[in-house]
Amino acid sequence: MKFGQTLVKARLIKRYKRFLADVEMADGSLVTVHVANPGAMTGLAEPGSDVWLSLSSNPKRKLPWSWELIWADGGLVGVNTMHPNDIAFEAITAGAIPELAGYDDIRREVKYGSNSRIDLLLAGAGRPTCYVEVKNVHLRHNDAACFPDSVTARGTKHLGDLAERVGLGDRAVMLYLVQREDCAYFRPADWIDPVYATALRRAKAEGVETLCYTCRLSLDGIEIGRALPLELGK
Repeated sequence: MKFGQTLVKARLIKRYKRFLADVEMADGSLVTVHVANPGAMTGLAEPGSDVWLSLSSNPKRKLPWSWELIWADGGLVGVNTMHPNDIAFEAITAGAIPELAGYDDIRREVKYGSNSRIDLLLAGAGRPTCYVEVKNVHLRHNDAACFPDSVTARGTKHLGDLAERVGLGDRAVMLYLVQREDCAYFRPADWIDPVYATALRRAKAEGVETLCYTCRLSLDGIEIGRALPLELGK
């Protein structure tokens, strides 16, 4: 996934109201930017941090600047939760995720079940339909990539929906995309949302496949990286 433009560097002043942040531009001006991230962003909103912004070409946007990257823990971390679906779609299309390779048709945002929408729906002749839910991960705890970084009832519901598809004979995959490169494995953040962690372990026991991949980040774009082992606990 390419940004399609040169990102602009700024200095973070503060993040607030979840979707807003104030930054100082290179010329000293103060700008309020959009934060496409509903989570806690623990460790990724330290005042004074270097951040990189993209500029929207949509004249109707109230906040033309969007926060894309931050320099944290010695490397770039992606904070825009709108990107993982694009990254996953491109990676699967290119065959870069072996576990999800070989499907002829890949559709996005497909309605299913009761008031649900799957991120990616994969289909291929002679293969069960594959439902792929994509989650953004940027929380790091010790050496682990962890999800979620705040309580997510919606995420717990998604796990139940995936397990239901398995029961109907379909294939269901929970795909975690880590927008950073400094993690050694993935684990659920039990101390933040124990309900979600329990639901993840239950879903896996019921046949939902769980995958986790890092991302390679640069100021030009973000692409799929390496697979991470999972430690889901008991």
